This record gives sequence, structure tokens and C-alpha cells, in this order.
Amino acid sequence: MFYGAMKIAIGSPLKAAFRPWVEGLEHIPDDGPAILASNHLSFSDSFFLPAVLDRKVTFIAKEEYFTSPGVKGKLTAAFFKGVGQLPVDRSGARGAGEAAVKSGVAVLARGELFGIYPEGTRSPDGRLYRGKPGGLARVALASKAPVIPVAMIDTEKVQPVGKVVPKFSVRPGIRIGKPLDFSRYDGMEGDRFILRSITDEVMYEIMKLSGQEYVDIYATAAKRALAEAAKAAAQPE
Repeated sequence: MFYGAMKIAIGSPLKAAFRPWVEGLEHIPDDGPAILASNHLSFSDSFFLPAVLDRKVTFIAKEEYFTSPGVKGKLTAAFFKGVGQLPVDRSGARGAGEAAVKSGVAVLARGELFGIYPEGTRSPDGRLYRGKPGGLARVALASKAPVIPVAMIDTEKVQPVGKVVPKFSVRPGIRIGKPLDFSRYDGMEGDRFILRSITDEVMYEIMKLSGQEYVDIYATAAKRALAEAAKAAAQPE
């Protein structure tokens, strides 16, 4: 009920204001579990995608959104829960990965939609980065749910980093691809080469849908490099 209320309160105005276009909605099943694997351009991705779907989709979000103190913290936690976000402690890489997999499998076991960003973080420059195999591939093999590639288009232009007021002149889009079946890899979840292969196949489909330039490094590494370059540039000669 809360999710439905939040979708009306947020999703309807979002669609009215930005008029997002959608292709491939027929690939979303009417019922049953499915994994929506999307590129990640903007904080708003987790709002635009649910806004255009009839079914509830659950994403994972960092635990800090749910544990901040005070009235603002409680309101933030209520908001993220309301829009279908699950808290995951990302303080330890291994523990975070395990928590994400368990959360995803639990959502899919209930016959619901689970949303995941294989890149692990937002793209720093609009390009598509290497997917992390520890989450997406493991959830796919453990749940046996189909993986549906999703491409968010121009969402980073709606509200560029550092800008408070969104650009209502930008009309973002969403392309949804055909479901991918990885049942041929059943029982091989312990093989890191299989996990890599599944992830790369999904990222290739996302790349075709989005038209993004692909960069074969992790987005986290790209962000570190950009931060280090900015720091070096700020140093006095």
C-alpha cells in the first residue's frame, strides 16, 4: 500500500513533468520473478524506471539512507522504503556483496522484480563501465530468474551533478531488452569465469540498448582516477 501511494505521489508527477519515453515494456513479465539489470547514469534512475512499470521493482541502497539520525533521517528512511529500496551495509566489500545477493534472491523468491545496477555505482561521465560479477551473476544463478537488460537514456541530463533545479526541457528515455536465460550455467555459480561471462553478456546487451561508449574498467576506479587528477590539479606549483 505504501509503495502504491508513493508511486502515485512521486511517479505520476515525474511522468507528467518529464514525459519519459519507453520502449520494450512488453518484455516485462506480468507476474513472476525477473532481474532488471540497468546502466546507472543518475540518482533518478531508481525513480524513473519504477514510474513507468505497472509492477513493483525493488532496488538495494546503501544503509546510510535508512540509519541517519533525527527527523530528516526518519523521513529519508521512510521515503526509501516506500519507493521499494532495501538497505545494504556497504562498509565491507565482501559482506556487502553477500548481503546484496541474499536480498536479491529473497525478493525474487517472492515472485517480484529485483532491480540492480551491475556497474555498482553511477557513471562519472555518461559512459558504460565494466559490470561487477559478484552481484548480478550470482543472483541470477541462485534465483534462476531471467535477466532483463535495461538502458536509461539521458537521465543524467535531467539533473546534472551539482545542479539543484532539474532541467524540465530534457525528456529521458528507457529501453527494455529481451529477457536473457542463463539456465545453461546451473550449478556453476562457483566458477568466476562463468560469473564474468554472464555479467559481460548482460553489459553487452545494455550497451546495444543505450548506445553508450563502453569502458573496460570499473566505474569506481574511474572515479578514483578523476578524484586524484582533480586533487593533483589543485596542488600549487
